[in-house]
Amino acid sequence: MRQMIYIFCFLLTWNGLAQNEPIFEQGKEMYKAEKYQQALEQWNKILDNEAHSAALYFNLGNAHYKMNNIGESIYYYEKALQLSPNDSEIKNNLAFAQNATVDDIEPLPETIFSKWYSNLSGILTYNGWAVLSVLFSIGFVFLFLVYYISITEGRKRLFFTGSLIVLGLLMVSFTMAFLMYDQAKNDHPAIIFSEKIEVRSEPNLGSEVSFSLHEGTKVQIISRDSDWVRITIPDGKDGWIPNSDLKEL
Repeated sequence: MRQMIYIFCFLLTWNGLAQNEPIFEQGKEMYKAEKYQQALEQWNKILDNEAHSAALYFNLGNAHYKMNNIGESIYYYEKALQLSPNDSEIKNNLAFAQNATVDDIEPLPETIFSKWYSNLSGILTYNGWAVLSVLFSIGFVFLFLVYYISITEGRKRLFFTGSLIVLGLLMVSFTMAFLMYDQAKNDHPAIIFSEKIEVRSEPNLGSEVSFSLHEGTKVQIISRDSDWVRITIPDGKDGWIPNSDLKEL
């Protein structure tokens, strides 16, 4: 029965891809002909079918960029990058779109520990670090058992040292898995879609204006209150804006 369900799901997915492929190609032809709005209409049909891919988001970003819709182009490039984080072409086009934004936000300086964390977090996902933790756990148990049953002093010293090294690597990988999972759970990025917005100190229009942001700026959502969201930017500033002024990634 389970196999039948898997086969049924596969056939549905395959059928969806087969149906969307001609639409995707029609959009590409319209894009080549510089009919960007028509290309967007074709590709949005695929989104309406709840089909997602890095290529689809990338092309949506390109079309919006050609139409000078900076906020939308950055949004779709970011969506493409979520699905294909190592794609250099997506990164390059995202950088071009970001250069067209008004806001030039200087991020807070990183501590040496933050730099180490950033470098390590770029190696693996939190799932990868979790798998590595399991492997190091097995390696530690094996080395310690060999140390315990060894007779000669040299072998005992060798395997004991090896087990300590693997234990250290286990602690590092487990800590990275935990920190990255916590970061991913609390990561709520969004892109400003309004041409210009005023960020307020409280979630109401009568409160004081703290600072302004413009279309295309990437922010982090940290809390919500009815139709308002509290956002923060890389330089540490935060405030409230209407939910309608941004789109969450």
